[in-house]
Amino acid sequence: MTVKTISVITPCYNEELNVRDCYEAIRKIFDSELKGYRREHIFCDNASDDRTMEILREIATQDPAVKIIVNARNFGPLRNTYNGVMASTGDAVLLFMPADMQDPPDLLPQFVELWEAGNEIVYGIRAVREENRLMRGLRGAYYSVLTRFSELKVPPGVGDFQLVDREVVERMRQVRDGYPFMRMMTFECGGRAVGVPYTWRARKKGLSKNRAAALIDQGINGLVSFTSAPLRIGLYAGFALSFASIAYAVINLLLGFVLYQRLAEPGILTLIVAMFFFGGVQLFFMGMIGEYILAIYGQVREKPVVFERERVNFDGTPRS
Repeated sequence: MTVKTISVITPCYNEELNVRDCYEAIRKIFDSELKGYRREHIFCDNASDDRTMEILREIATQDPAVKIIVNARNFGPLRNTYNGVMASTGDAVLLFMPADMQDPPDLLPQFVELWEAGNEIVYGIRAVREENRLMRGLRGAYYSVLTRFSELKVPPGVGDFQLVDREVVERMRQVRDGYPFMRMMTFECGGRAVGVPYTWRARKKGLSKNRAAALIDQGINGLVSFTSAPLRIGLYAGFALSFASIAYAVINLLLGFVLYQRLAEPGILTLIVAMFFFGGVQLFFMGMIGEYILAIYGQVREKPVVFERERVNFDGTPRS
């Protein structure tokens, strides 16, 4: 009987406090609940400048199941993780196992069981989030927009914490995307899917490297790539500004007659209303078009998702 391989992808950037704990957690799961499977744990380092690589090299020297991809610079979490997925060889791949383990590794055996039952995509649903109300509200609103305007049926709260079959990974490889948004890409590729709700834990060690600017950038990328939200928002904004301009004109007309017993010089009111109206509409649509131009620009350049400096324990595996 052929032993199946389960690949686990862990992106990291300055995670010296967490990488060893993450490695140990995954190893213990394979040593106990997943004894019948071969383990491939790929750490994708985004050019860390702390002791992360030193710790990973030490682990990889002792454990050949641990592989490392070292990027030439920081390419951001989405590109970094996707590159690791494309380098994996497992029969099933856990797309994202965060070094800080906010997505619990304890769910991996359940994911594997559901995969063996015939599901090509086993996805985690962040039903409960251990974070402040503001962030929960913002994330909830974003995911509502993402799922509301997308042609794909994806439950709110789905992240990259997904175990997918090798066939799905190979379909993902065919998508030429310079800024891959994996949590939606798997559903775009299709396959039998099942969700598992869980609690997204608060980080215990260190600080998150995914700052507000990066979160906004990733969010816009998801909206532009998989929804019609920017176009619809621009359309709604145009209508709203039109009605606001008309209301402004009516109010000024009434104020002119009732309070001042006169109107402004002929044409002045019309110019003000027109400037507000067309200026607002143009700004909204220029910003929206700019995002799509940036997305197209990123695609036509056809550059690699990341540039790698080094691979460890890949034993001559060609670079993807």
